[in-house]
Amino acid sequence: MDNQFDRPRAPGWGWFWQALSGVGLVVLLALHMIAHHFVVPEGLRSFREVVDYLRNPLIVVLEVLFLVTVTSHAVLGVRAIIFDFGLSERAEKRVTQILTLIGVLTVGYGLWLTWTITQSI
Repeated sequence: MDNQFDRPRAPGWGWFWQALSGVGLVVLLALHMIAHHFVVPEGLRSFREVVDYLRNPLIVVLEVLFLVTVTSHAVLGVRAIIFDFGLSERAEKRVTQILTLIGVLTVGYGLWLTWTITQSI
């Protein structure tokens, strides 16, 4: 009887991007925490201050990069956990498609929300 949990698996692109996004998260999270909490009086920006802050194109790029990095790291982590159950190749492909769609929708929503905030007030 073939045990799918014993099936050898070579590290692929998912592992590489998971590791790279993990390193990116450390850097981007540090920048985010400094910009939003450590250099702001009382440690928190008002909504108006957030809008003004997000009107800086460099900040928008950093925040969008943070969004994409967090989302991809999370999706790849969930994918790796699901793959540990020893699914068939067909099921793994379907899981990858579904999680990719979830990731794209998440980033799309985040971009829409960022745009909406920057256009308010």
